[in-house]
Amino acid sequence: MAITAARPDPIPSPELREPVLRMQEVDKTFNGGVVALRRMSLEVRKGDFISLLGPSGCGKSTALRLIAGLMRPTLGKIVWEGGASRDDLGVVFQEPTLMPWATVEQNVWLPFRVRGESLRSTRDRIMETLELVGLEKFAKSYPRELSGGMKMRVSIARALVTNPRLILMDEPFAALDEITRQKLNDDLLSLKAKTGATVIFVTHSVFESVFLSDRILVMAARPGRVIREIAVPEPYPRGIEWRTSPEYAAIARQTSDTLHSTLAPGSEAH
Repeated sequence: MAITAARPDPIPSPELREPVLRMQEVDKTFNGGVVALRRMSLEVRKGDFISLLGPSGCGKSTALRLIAGLMRPTLGKIVWEGGASRDDLGVVFQEPTLMPWATVEQNVWLPFRVRGESLRSTRDRIMETLELVGLEKFAKSYPRELSGGMKMRVSIARALVTNPRLILMDEPFAALDEITRQKLNDDLLSLKAKTGATVIFVTHSVFESVFLSDRILVMAARPGRVIREIAVPEPYPRGIEWRTSPEYAAIARQTSDTLHSTLAPGSEAH
């Protein structure tokens, strides 16, 4: 199914959305006895924008890798709901991970290439997706000719092009300057509105999580697990008015206080 730029039907309230995925009491222990996650549970529903927020080493990226099937849980299970599966995933990493010898359209073609579909047969979908991210005029360009923000847009287009039910984003904007990062935050919400995507987003930034998310899952480290879920009830779309509102500041303060409590001596993070 091709991605269209038309706005989808309004997303129902969270409790009415159909489930897509559940992590149920998941543990992950690495060789040497390092416990990355313990009893990690979360539910993802259609249309969610969930941020995993926590200190370094709390297992945020490990949780994404488990969902993506790049590693297996030590205990617990990950359940896909409503006919969804790992085939319905798009993934965006912290680095764009583009092939430097390939053009923009060839990089976005990669998921189809893996499936054995030709560039010619998928070019319309590729160009449609590049238009969504504002790069339709750069289809024949090479990564070396693009800015950092443009490279990340190509990575996002590659994740979107197969119209996945769930998109995993692992700190995709962390290496960018603040102006570019805010612009891509705005663009990401615009893309979500156009595609109806469901997103799990890993970030270290309290302000980014509050701006983007409808649910923030604050994680504690050693071992990693969700200690609090914070709802962000502000409707989409969101813009500069939301970033500068008292309501935004209040949720950011609440989120920041929760995050800092995980680092306090004697807290449940230890």
